[in-house]
Amino acid sequence: MPVIVNLDVMMAKKKMSLNELSAKVGLTLSNLSILKTGKAKAIRFSTLEAICKALECQPGDILEYRDEEI
Repeated sequence: MPVIVNLDVMMAKKKMSLNELSAKVGLTLSNLSILKTGKAKAIRFSTLEAICKALECQPGDILEYRDEEI
């Protein structure tokens, strides 16, 4: 998949656990885990906004596009 989710990287930079992020964002651990592992098919803008607010980052810090042809 050409869109890479770097949620685990940002969580590590902010020293935040999945449990902490779950509590701040209001998502279940299982939904956050699916997003963190890159298995999610979509993300709501409201969820992305909440994650960015909790981690004090920009959407581009979490989501990355890589061209598979290279």
